[in-house]
Amino acid sequence: MSLNVSERLKIRSLSVERLRRRAVTLTLSSPLLRWRYASNGADQILIVPQELRAADPSFWTEVAHGYFGLAAQIADLKGASPFRIAPPSIAWERELHGFGWLRHLAATEEEEPATAARDLVLEWIALKKMSHGTAYEPEVIARRLISWISQANMLLENLDARAYTQIMSSIGQQIVALRTTWRNAPDGVPRMICLIALVLSGLAISGHDKQLKETEALLVAELKRQILDDGGHISRSASTLSDLVLDLLPLGQCFSSRALVAPEEINAAIKKSLRFLRFMRLGNGMLARFNGVSTGSPAALATVLGYASGEFDVMPIARPSGYARLERGPTIVLVDIGSPPPLELSTEAQAGALSFEMTSRQHLIFANGGFPGPADRDWESAARATVSHNTLCLAETSSSRLIRHDQLETMIDGLPIRGPDTVTCEFHDGSNQAEVLASHDGYVKRFGLIHSRRLSLSSKGDRLDGVDTLEPPKGTLRLKQDLPYAIHFHLHPDCRCSADGHGRCRITLPDGENWIFTADDTARTSIEESLYFVDSAGPRPSLQIVLRGTTYGETSVHWSMRIDAPEVTRV
Repeated sequence: MSLNVSERLKIRSLSVERLRRRAVTLTLSSPLLRWRYASNGADQILIVPQELRAADPSFWTEVAHGYFGLAAQIADLKGASPFRIAPPSIAWERELHGFGWLRHLAATEEEEPATAARDLVLEWIALKKMSHGTAYEPEVIARRLISWISQANMLLENLDARAYTQIMSSIGQQIVALRTTWRNAPDGVPRMICLIALVLSGLAISGHDKQLKETEALLVAELKRQILDDGGHISRSASTLSDLVLDLLPLGQCFSSRALVAPEEINAAIKKSLRFLRFMRLGNGMLARFNGVSTGSPAALATVLGYASGEFDVMPIARPSGYARLERGPTIVLVDIGSPPPLELSTEAQAGALSFEMTSRQHLIFANGGFPGPADRDWESAARATVSHNTLCLAETSSSRLIRHDQLETMIDGLPIRGPDTVTCEFHDGSNQAEVLASHDGYVKRFGLIHSRRLSLSSKGDRLDGVDTLEPPKGTLRLKQDLPYAIHFHLHPDCRCSADGHGRCRITLPDGENWIFTADDTARTSIEESLYFVDSAGPRPSLQIVLRGTTYGETSVHWSMRIDAPEVTRV
């Protein structure tokens, strides 16, 4: 794909910035300047931060039987060390060297897995004396430091002096390595995690607080850049933000334990993020599946939102992040009204402009395909396409386009997307219905058409009306050849759907509640196969309602969803 002028300039800018960061890292890593980051060693861990991520004690059973399951892939060790086998994937290797799995062994509260954890850490230290490879990628170092410090009670208990010194010396060396290399971390969360790990190390490890103020300032600057005014992350991924909050929350506790005051910007970023995550949570307790959101658990999200203490009202619209929320009664509709994130942060962004998801009480009705898990990345391109979202697809093409460019893909470690360039939105949250009117220009350059969508949710949440329109940006247009379009409504796999022969579809939720979907005669209604990509077991078959037709240049399709028994009280 040919690049436009702004994309070529972006690649040049990224290349220059990458070279600059590498030059700074090389300079700071030189013997003449490395002393600046040296310290009195790591003799003692002063505080142990709380581990907020969920732990699975059954992981020890797996390890005890010779298997190591990480990043949705299980490695058969065949009696060997996990550090000596060929890793099944780069994601598995990064998780292995990040040591986040230590929390699973700690959760057993038994001596045998604790001993195994200590042995594995000591073995890693013996094997990884050369600071290169995946184990010494900046983000991996950061994850490892956070894990070792968080599990210090288990790792350092009952150790002899020699083993204790080995672990503490390694921690000290890794802190120095991270201080000199964090600038090489990819933009976005990886760079943020590096700074979080450095602040945590300065608070938790004796003798490593010399650069604490400097690192605090760097972290604050990164938070201001990456966390938007509405609390969303610059990548537009709610799951990315949720993971980030799990790393930020323990910092506040560490500042308090050291009788220090955390920078107000850190607390403000956490509060904004928690409010945004509550905004993005649907009635089923899960985050809406937009832009990189994959498998997750309501319990994990509830853990994060538990720190909100119920103090936040749910905002109706998050303009900087590009999402709108319609909520009436027990019905919630979340809509994507944003453009893709910056090119270098768009490797998990999806072509879902104007798509929406909908829940009734705790049941998900319309669900985007979501982002596949690490073991199902073969489905990634399909999942990112417009046809996998609850929106209109014109001429079987996506509203956003993947950019295939070797240099760019190497620099940002993935495939970025471009467009739509402009997404507009009007939002009305009245006393009766809630309504959003949005449009995007993702099809203008190729076909000369704007896609507009109006969604209106009734006062009781028992009816959702929609209008999808294709029209030129101005004036009138008669295409030389009619173009096919399809408006997709992907159902969650737990929903059943049947047609009554009169153009209506009956959707039955798991609790027996029925909804009726109807559309005007402009398009043909059909029930077709679909895929739900975010199931923990892999892509799961489901159904979708599709409205198909052709446009000569100006077309509007009216459709509606209503509960089959609106007189029944819904709670």
